[in-house]
Amino acid sequence: MVFESAHLAQAEGSWGIIAALSAADGSGAHPMMRKLAARTAPLRDLADAVHALCMLHGRHPGVIEHAAIRNAQPLAQDWLHAASEAFTEERNYLAKLAVAAGHAPSTPGQAESEAAVIGQRHALEMLAQSDRAGCATGAATALLLDWATIRPTLDLAAHRFGITPPECVLPIDNEIATVIGTLGETPGVERAMAFGAQQLLAQHRGLWDLLEARASARDHL
Repeated sequence: MVFESAHLAQAEGSWGIIAALSAADGSGAHPMMRKLAARTAPLRDLADAVHALCMLHGRHPGVIEHAAIRNAQPLAQDWLHAASEAFTEERNYLAKLAVAAGHAPSTPGQAESEAAVIGQRHALEMLAQSDRAGCATGAATALLLDWATIRPTLDLAAHRFGITPPECVLPIDNEIATVIGTLGETPGVERAMAFGAQQLLAQHRGLWDLLEARASARDHL
């Protein structure tokens, strides 16, 4: 998924806000993601990313499921359930990738790294269970948008680990845009959706920061 900056600057409403956040602060803007997207990325770095993403998003219920359970926006319910079913396929894909990748690479500070990712997962769970209308749906939609950036790197890892990537069945941008536009019915809800999206993207940036630090630590062993 690629957003043009000029187009995003002109976009209006909830969709424009969240799409702009995703473009500016999403995974695609992080140097570690760009490193992993290269065909020459070290296999150990790809394996580390797969295992970290499994820790963050591989458990059920996840962000989307929590958002559906504690949903403060009834109009979002059917869509959240459909998105949950689609993300279940991504969760299964992550599990297969983790098996194909083998053990996470040996890295100094392993226990501290695992604790950091567990803390991120807990933060996302709390965010997705917020009673503030719009917060959880903002987080869920940001996850879907950012996952569209992450998925090609997972597919690259899959090919290098010898497995065939499954078809991605997550909602497309136009569908997400329609949902976001419908849900952002008031300025307060719009702000809450933007907050939820910001917080999810911040956790993803934190994950890439951690993976970048771990890759550097391995390089200096």
